Amino acid sequence: MSDDVLGLMAFKAGVLQDPHGALESWQEDDASPCNWTGIACDVVTGRVTDVTLVGLSLEGQIGRGFVKLVELQTLTLAYNNFSGSIDTEIVQLLMLRTFNVCNNALKGPVPYLLSGSGSLTTLDLSNNLLSWALPDDFFSNCGNLMFLSLAGNMLDGLLPSSLSLCIELIDLNLAGNQFSGGIPASIGQLAKLTSIDISQNLLSGLIPWQIGSLKYLTSLSLMGNKLAGSIPPGISSCISLVAVDFSNNSLTGSLPLQLQYLSSLTLLNARSNMLSGTIPTWLGALSRLQVLNLAENQFSGLLPGSIGQLQMLQELDVSENLLWGNIPVELGACTQLRGLDLSHNNLSGSIPPQLLAPNLQFLALSGNSLTGSIPNIGSGDCTFLQFLDISGNRLGGPLSGQLAQCSNLVAVNLSANSLSSQIPLELGSLPFLAYLDLSNNSMSGSIPATLGNAAHLTVLDLHHNTLGGQIPTEIGNCAALLSLNLAMNRLSGPIPVDLTNLTMLEFLDLSSNNLSGNIPPGFEQLKSLVMVNVSNNQLSGPIPTLGVFVNASATEVSGNAGLCGTLVDVACSPGPSKPIVLNPGGGPSDGDLVTHRQGSRIVLSISAIIAISAAAAIAVGVIVVTLLNIRAQTRPQQNAVGLVESLPQSPVTEQLALGKLVMFRQSHKLSGSDWMTGSAQAILNKQHEIGQGGFGTVYKATLPDGHMVAVKKLLVASLVKGQDDFEREIELLGNVKHQNLVALQGYYWTPHLQLLVYDFVPGGNLYRRLHELRDGELPLTWDDRFKIALGTALGLAHLHHGCRPQVIHYDLKSSNVLLTQDNEACISDYGLANLLPVLDSYVMSSKFQSALGYMAPEFACSSLKITEKCDIYGFGVLLLELVTGRRPVEYMEDDVVILCDHVRALLEEGNPLSCVDLSLQGYPDDELLPAIKLGLICTSHVPSNRPSMAEVVQILELIRPLGDAQDFQ
Repeated sequence: MSDDVLGLMAFKAGVLQDPHGALESWQEDDASPCNWTGIACDVVTGRVTDVTLVGLSLEGQIGRGFVKLVELQTLTLAYNNFSGSIDTEIVQLLMLRTFNVCNNALKGPVPYLLSGSGSLTTLDLSNNLLSWALPDDFFSNCGNLMFLSLAGNMLDGLLPSSLSLCIELIDLNLAGNQFSGGIPASIGQLAKLTSIDISQNLLSGLIPWQIGSLKYLTSLSLMGNKLAGSIPPGISSCISLVAVDFSNNSLTGSLPLQLQYLSSLTLLNARSNMLSGTIPTWLGALSRLQVLNLAENQFSGLLPGSIGQLQMLQELDVSENLLWGNIPVELGACTQLRGLDLSHNNLSGSIPPQLLAPNLQFLALSGNSLTGSIPNIGSGDCTFLQFLDISGNRLGGPLSGQLAQCSNLVAVNLSANSLSSQIPLELGSLPFLAYLDLSNNSMSGSIPATLGNAAHLTVLDLHHNTLGGQIPTEIGNCAALLSLNLAMNRLSGPIPVDLTNLTMLEFLDLSSNNLSGNIPPGFEQLKSLVMVNVSNNQLSGPIPTLGVFVNASATEVSGNAGLCGTLVDVACSPGPSKPIVLNPGGGPSDGDLVTHRQGSRIVLSISAIIAISAAAAIAVGVIVVTLLNIRAQTRPQQNAVGLVESLPQSPVTEQLALGKLVMFRQSHKLSGSDWMTGSAQAILNKQHEIGQGGFGTVYKATLPDGHMVAVKKLLVASLVKGQDDFEREIELLGNVKHQNLVALQGYYWTPHLQLLVYDFVPGGNLYRRLHELRDGELPLTWDDRFKIALGTALGLAHLHHGCRPQVIHYDLKSSNVLLTQDNEACISDYGLANLLPVLDSYVMSSKFQSALGYMAPEFACSSLKITEKCDIYGFGVLLLELVTGRRPVEYMEDDVVILCDHVRALLEEGNPLSCVDLSLQGYPDDELLPAIKLGLICTSHVPSNRPSMAEVVQILELIRPLGDAQDFQ
């Protein structure tokens, strides 16, 4: 056996999982490995020069085998699941030029990979779990290094001064670590640098002026550190700069005048600092600028009209400053503008009609002192507008139906103004409307029944107006509705029974109206409903006792003199006795699926008609699927499926028949017909539904190759970005790989339906295992719970520190933590908020959040930036949930118990272990108590006081040392 074969077989022996059979061609009986998958050899010597195994989901440890490949020049094992440490003997490969193991799960310190022959030109260790500090002489032999990436790890300590010896370095990426101290001034000696990214660290001190000597620098990212002082004017000497990002630091002073000479600049981001002074007029000279973000600073004065000269500008954000005066009409000349955010300043005057430019997609003017009325909308205006937020101003006058000409609107927030008139009927015709907030105005008249046509509406907030009349029954047609708030109006009549058709509804507030009649008992059956408030009306009759009313508070039904029940401590009078009806024929009652013969006629009961109709619809759907399957079997199989001709079919199959299927895993080669067979039948069959969440319904499906998958049908197709943006975000998520994250296998796209295909995780979710145990099912042990906590932390740490760009979950809760049969944690639904067209101002609104009890306080505060710290808050709640076995929020008879507040009070009383789940037997106090304290630290109300997820992982591994916890990695 040759050394090359021996070394590669030794490596293969360390590979524990090869799900795609990538290494099946590697056989020890072969004389040469040159024909093996991923191997290239020198044509003269026959020795291995290149090992490239990328994105094959290989698991195991890398080991020492590669040391035998003495002529190896390229070793690339990126995008796999290798764990363990990097073998230090790699430095013995004297001819190695490229070493790339990015996007794995490697741990431990970074070995002296540059201490060998100095031949390395590319070193990429990014997106792993590497830790510890780099020695100061780490770069002592880096004379040939051109590309360096250590991003997305947990490295700490100072940046080594020996970095200045890498004189050939072109690309430097140290982002997403925990490096501290200052940026070495010697970085200015790396004359060939074109890109510097040291963002998302803990760097402090001043930005060194020596960076200005880097003539070839095109990209500079220093965001997310603790840098102070002013922006050095010398950076203007970097005449090739295209993108500069200073955001999320503590910089002071004004924008240096010299920056106007950066004529190639397309992105300037200084968001979230303490910059002051006026926004300079010379910004209009940066003719190539596409993104200008100066939000969350202390800029004052007028917004200069010279910005209107930026013909290539696509995004302008100056929100949360101290700007005053009128909005310059010149902004309307920025014909390429897609997003404009001027919110939370002191701007006054009227809204220039020119702002409703045809290309604008995002317009936020909230929290100012704007007056006048909403501009008239002419033909061709706001063609692409999706998000409109003008809330919190002083606008008056009527709300015109012309707004419906902005036909792509997804979210409209006009709350907290002085708008009068009726709600325009035309709003119900907006085909993609998902969020409508007209609260705190002076809207009068009745609620238009046409709003029932808004099929994708998820939030409808009309509270605190003077609306009268009855609640239209058509609102019950808004099947996607999550939140309905009609409180503090003059509504009368009964609560429509049709509202009980809203199976996704979570929040319902009808308080402070003149409603009469009974509370429809159908609300008891809405499993998603978490809050109903009908207080201060004229309702009568019994208060329902099941469903959401089990944990309801008396204040939510108070102020209704005619209501009775235990909640209001008023006994209900017994109704008339129900007669006992005997069926002499012994047959079922009229409500069952039977027929009754009357003379020569056969009369079907209502339920029989419904059942037969449903069965017929399903049968038609299955027949159509089968026809499509037969028709498509003649077409060649491929990963990306093009367009499939449509046939008359049921709604679901009609949407599935015309679309694009992409599977990221090479082993799943499906055609359109395969997809129709595997998933359409699942979605047509309610029995295949395995869960529902804020983003959609999940079905279990079996693909023709026997592979079990979970198919998520996104709930509100109109919320999803356009196809290009959708595919870009999904492909990023498809590259996220970690053993504690549910793998995204692919997606299916049509303009009206989007499906996401995930690995199927058989053990259900953590919420059910903690709070809804089935008969005979044992509660989770502390070992299992600690494993779940650590696995969840590792998954989140990978999202926060191991992904570029960083992935924030935004909706972490126990129902989104799935469990394998061995109780390994797998996080689901990560990154889905990025599929929506607007994030900060819309998705992150507390009104849109469904994770009651897991929401960080900053969700309710528009002045606080939503960051990865919100995930850490949710993890803290989840950790306390694991320890206590209690839900995050529990409704008692006279109180509402917030879990983290309850545990914090017990800790302050000196009795924290009294909250431990009674089902835990023989738990170790020295692990439970630190876990409780960690959960409370993570749920600090101040985001900066919460640790990072990398720190959380380290703390958990201290609670249970690595030697004891290695089975959980």
